[in-house]
Amino acid sequence: MIPPQLLNDPKAFQGLVSLLFGILVLMFPKILNYLVAVYFIINGLTIIIPFLR
Repeated sequence: MIPPQLLNDPKAFQGLVSLLFGILVLMFPKILNYLVAVYFIINGLTIIIPFLR
């Protein structure tokens, strides 16, 4: 189970997502483009959303 503090802190959550994507890239190298695109979208949204409130 994932500790709640990892999901509440944006920096820790980004680290968790990066770790997951890194493992997936090692397992399936062909999906690298999709994972990078999804990571950039999620990262961008986490930065922009606080300014939209």
